[in-house]
Amino acid sequence: MKLPELKIGSFIAKIPIIQGGMSVRVSTSALAVPVAECGGIGTIGGSGLPVPELQEDIRKAKQATKGVIAVNIMYAMKDFYELVMGSIEAGADMIITGAGFSRDIFKIGKQHNIPIVSIVSSPGLATMAEKLGASAVIVEAAEAGGHLGTQLSLRDLFPAIRKVISKIPLIAAGGITNGFEMAEMMDKYGADGVQIASRFVLSKECAVSQAFKEAFLRARKEDIVLVSSPVGMPGRAIKTPFVDKMLNDEDISAGRCQFKCLKKCSHKYCISERLLAALNGDLENGLFFSGANTFKMKEILSVKEIFDSFVRAAESVYKEKCAVY
Repeated sequence: MKLPELKIGSFIAKIPIIQGGMSVRVSTSALAVPVAECGGIGTIGGSGLPVPELQEDIRKAKQATKGVIAVNIMYAMKDFYELVMGSIEAGADMIITGAGFSRDIFKIGKQHNIPIVSIVSSPGLATMAEKLGASAVIVEAAEAGGHLGTQLSLRDLFPAIRKVISKIPLIAAGGITNGFEMAEMMDKYGADGVQIASRFVLSKECAVSQAFKEAFLRARKEDIVLVSSPVGMPGRAIKTPFVDKMLNDEDISAGRCQFKCLKKCSHKYCISERLLAALNGDLENGLFFSGANTFKMKEILSVKEIFDSFVRAAESVYKEKCAVY
């Protein structure tokens, strides 16, 4: 059966897929635009960017597509407010925010008539987000890449949040690698759509280096591990010599803070420095955030090919009596 559209605020995605916003400079307009053109919600990762650079990329995206362009900004960023206001000024269609919880963001959303989408990992935060005015909630579970707010799997966490959220769209995120899993989350678990991030790293359009993509392609299940982040949250990443040093409690401190990017930072290492190293393909020193199921992905495809594959598989089983999940 044909997949339903996803409506968030006044915006409609023809295909109920949100491309996850990956910072720093992993998901730029180069990725967000083709996602939006395919009918999904394209997301620019706004964290860790100077406001003028982010605004330029948003304007570039908005000029290139009539589709929906969102910006993902971590609440943990010191310049969170400036990034949010800069994104709104540049014409972003919606703001997606996680890695902490802001009450004020909903007031900003109402003042500027822009949808706010909250990434949460508990029923309590989901309920609070809906009450404060979130236009949608993304349930991000333990299988996700990057910063994590829970140890619960998606299939354990999502039903608990589905029970308490009924008035706004609820999006499933974490470890979804194909259209069959997408249909399962929507059909069996009642998701209104899905958020997918790691799969889009392995797209032709993603702006990361080829070495970054090769790290994803080579990753085995045992190579994808939990790490600690200076943000104060655990994260999921691919093993590298840098990650091995972290896991072995070796000294990985940066010495001095170049970026001063976080509200609170443990200074165990500089996360911006390590994410930029990964972006540039530094397999020795980079921090390559990755979803738990990246090891299942074995080819680089265009964004359109990824969408076609997801939709074809999902619609072959969605709402079909013969579907077995």
